[in-house]
Amino acid sequence: MSIKESTFKVYINKIKENWIVDRLKNEFTHFSDNLTTNYQRKADLIWIIAPWTWKDVSHKHLSSKKVICTIHHIDEDKFNNDSKNEFYQREEYVDLYHVASPKTFDQLKKYTDKKIVYIPFWIDKNKWFHIDNKKQLREQFKISNKDFIIGSFQRDSEGHDTSLPKLSKGPDRFLEIVKHYQNHKSNLAVLLTGKRRNYLLNELTKLEIKNHYFEMVKPDEMNNLYNLLDLYIVSSRVEGGPFSIYESAMTKTPIISTDVGVASEILAEKSIYKIQHFDKAVADVEFAYKRVQEFTIDKIIPKYIKIMRELHEN
Repeated sequence: MSIKESTFKVYINKIKENWIVDRLKNEFTHFSDNLTTNYQRKADLIWIIAPWTWKDVSHKHLSSKKVICTIHHIDEDKFNNDSKNEFYQREEYVDLYHVASPKTFDQLKKYTDKKIVYIPFWIDKNKWFHIDNKKQLREQFKISNKDFIIGSFQRDSEGHDTSLPKLSKGPDRFLEIVKHYQNHKSNLAVLLTGKRRNYLLNELTKLEIKNHYFEMVKPDEMNNLYNLLDLYIVSSRVEGGPFSIYESAMTKTPIISTDVGVASEILAEKSIYKIQHFDKAVADVEFAYKRVQEFTIDKIIPKYIKIMRELHEN
């Protein structure tokens, strides 16, 4: 059965945070336009793609329709009584859980007996691609062609107090690695994007490490920024993705990462490090680029549609 012949409709809960989940919702809707609806009452199936906003969905519709809930990751250091209560309140309505990495699957199965499916997220190769002109890109952003640029495009600060590090993202680890490079490269600079980068910006200033900060950029500009980097570092302790792994791989940006999220699905073993041995990690651009081709929209979104159809029909 094609998407056009589908006899069910999917409502994806609203986020409006200008974050990665908004992008996923828009891309899924664009790819399968006649499968989705903007109206809860017209939906046969509710996809809670942003579990922290589940209460925005009507109790009436949560109770009467099939519900898929995506769990991006579980930060078990913060999974206290309040967050557990929230989890189990929401679980009353969930028919099927979805996770985007095997590690989140292993976490989640400790807290529920309900069915969990693993399907990775996707990347649009029309938006993320390699550009073989680093010199011109750096001139565009007024960045020296002589500098060794390390990138980090993920939040690093807590929302309630942006002076504090968001430890699940490992900004303290990122600093440890950057300080190592500072001792070996006199031309080191760090490039940051996104909101809530206060902690790293403050610490980089203290360490007198040159940095560039572009708070919010358009997708095409972000693609350009990946392409001007010498190295991207993921230093997280817990992740559902992160999408920087997909994006670095597709843009042929050298990347090393802790063993979180989809790292082991896309990166070479030698590119994944334990923090005490980060200096042994080696980026393997061609390996990552080849692997990420299995995560493109045309290959991944049909897998989501399949599980939605099965849930609707059963």
